[in-house]
Amino acid sequence: MRDYYEVLGVSRDASPAEIKKAYRRLAMEYHPDRNPGDREAEEKFKEAANAYRVLSDPEQRARYDRFGPDAFTGGSGGFDGFAGVEDIFSAFGDLFGDFFGGRRARRRGPQRGADLRVDVQISFAEAVHGADKEIEVERSVPCSTCHGSGAKPGTEPQRCGTCDGKGQVLHSQGFFVIQSTCPRCRGQGSLLTDPCPTCRGRAVERERAKLVVNIPAGVDDGQTLRLAGKGEASPEGGPPGHLYVVLHVEPDERFVRDGDDVLTDVHISVAKAALGGTVTVPTLDDGCQGTAEVEIEPGTQPGDHIVRRGQGIKRLQGRGRGDHIVRFLVDVPKKLTKRQRELFEQLAVELGDDVTAEEDHGWGIFGRRKRN
Repeated sequence: MRDYYEVLGVSRDASPAEIKKAYRRLAMEYHPDRNPGDREAEEKFKEAANAYRVLSDPEQRARYDRFGPDAFTGGSGGFDGFAGVEDIFSAFGDLFGDFFGGRRARRRGPQRGADLRVDVQISFAEAVHGADKEIEVERSVPCSTCHGSGAKPGTEPQRCGTCDGKGQVLHSQGFFVIQSTCPRCRGQGSLLTDPCPTCRGRAVERERAKLVVNIPAGVDDGQTLRLAGKGEASPEGGPPGHLYVVLHVEPDERFVRDGDDVLTDVHISVAKAALGGTVTVPTLDDGCQGTAEVEIEPGTQPGDHIVRRGQGIKRLQGRGRGDHIVRFLVDVPKKLTKRQRELFEQLAVELGDDVTAEEDHGWGIFGRRKRN
C-alpha cells in the first residue's frame, strides 16, 4: 500500500485545502466516466479516494500519521478502504457534484443501502484485551415475502414503457439533448403493477437484530469499527449499507492511558521512600486483575517512576505492547502518635534540621481558641 501523502502528491504538513485540491485533480484525471474500461485508471481512482477519505478527516489523519499505511486494517477500527467505485460515489456524491460542473456524478446501478451507527459502552479491560460484544440494532432488511423485489409473489415488476427500462429519458432543448430521471418509474426502470402485501412495494421491512461485534485488543475511546454490509438494506436491490460501531471506554481509576502506555500512581510511606523496599502494583494481566511486585530504590523522591517495558496495551497492528509506568507518590502523615513524633524529632536532630515540636494548646492559626 502506497503512502497516502505520496498518492495525493502532497507534503505531510499539507493543509486541508491543499489535500482537497490534490484529490480533485486526481479524481478528474482518473474518473471512470473519462476512462471507460480502463482498469488501471479505476484502481488509481479508488487509491486516491482512499487517501482523501483518511487525510481529510482530522482524527483519521492523526491515527495515520502515527501508525502509517496499515493504521486502519486488520479490524483496528476506523476507515479500511472503499470496496468499489460505487462506495466512492456514495461517500462523495456532493463532492463530485462540485468537481464536475455542479452535477452529481451519475451512479451506476442500484444505490447502496444507508449506513447505520451504534454506540457501545465497553470496560477498560475489554478495550485492553478485546472482547465479543452483543449489540442490538434496528434496520431494514429485504422483505421476507417478496425477497426484496417489491412485487407480490408470483408477479414481477414490469418494464417501464416511458424509458424502456433505462431509468433515464432524453428530451431536447434547442440544440441540446438533456438526460434526466424518468418521471414515471423514478429511475428504477420498472413499475410495480401488483405490490407485495407485506412491504407494500417498498421491498424492505424493519428488523431488530442481535449481532456479535468482535472488539480487537487495544482499541481506544472514540474509535470506530465498521461492519461491512450490516447496515440498511437497499430498496433498489443494491448492496446493503455498513454498520459503524463507535466505542466508548469506561475509565479505570487504577490506570491512566496515553496511547499504548498506561500510568499507575502508587502511594508509599516516607519511611519506604527513604529506606527502599517493595510494593504491590496492579497490572493489565489476567483481565486487568493481575499484580506485580516492584522495587523501590532507597531515597525515592515524590514523582519518581519506573517503567515496566512491554507491559502496557497491545498495539492494534500487532507490534508488541506499550509500557506500564509506575509513579511513586510519597504520603506525609498528617497525624502522628506520641512515639512517631519522638522518632521524627530524633531523625530531625540526626539530619540537622531545625524543627519545633509543637504542642497543642487548643489555639487556631489565627490565635483564637478552638471550640470544644
